[in-house]
Amino acid sequence: MSTPLYGLDIETDTTIDGLDPGVAAVVAVAVATQGGDHVLLGDEHDVLTGVDALLGSLAPGVIVTWNGAGFDLPFLAQRADALGIDTGLRLWSDPRLGPDGEVYRGAWHAHDHLDGYRLYRADVGRSLGFRCGLKPMARLVGLRPVEVDRSGIHELRRSDLHDYVASDARLARELVLRRWPAAAPFADRCHTTAPG
Repeated sequence: MSTPLYGLDIETDTTIDGLDPGVAAVVAVAVATQGGDHVLLGDEHDVLTGVDALLGSLAPGVIVTWNGAGFDLPFLAQRADALGIDTGLRLWSDPRLGPDGEVYRGAWHAHDHLDGYRLYRADVGRSLGFRCGLKPMARLVGLRPVEVDRSGIHELRRSDLHDYVASDARLARELVLRRWPAAAPFADRCHTTAPG
């Protein structure tokens, strides 16, 4: 395969509300590559600047998320903005994806973005009536996700958090990789960003 795929997943602080970027910090980011996993944990500023530097150093490819259009990418963008961190992440609205301000297309540095959830939901979800959550989809095709109590991310040991976020990044990458190159047209292209 000539286009590198990079699975990306984040975990957020669940002590208050891990779904609200107004109050919850990013506590972990994983990037899964063909050569292995890169996991950043700890201080949010270091995690965000670290993932931006990592993605900036990788050969241009496609960042693969699972519901990244609706959660991971906008969450990362809002947290970086709140901390005054300038990143290569760009988001733009597309009314075909959903209400403005809820779901975004994106690119990061020279990487396109593909939301595996939206890809699978468009056909597998519709034809089988399957919800297409990451872990159920992974199990359906024979992959073995790492499972934890998602509401207790803040209680996980560092090693368990590492394994969990890395597993989700690998799963997203693997599920899209299994459908590549037919999945390629679903990617948000860097050159299709809205003006400005």
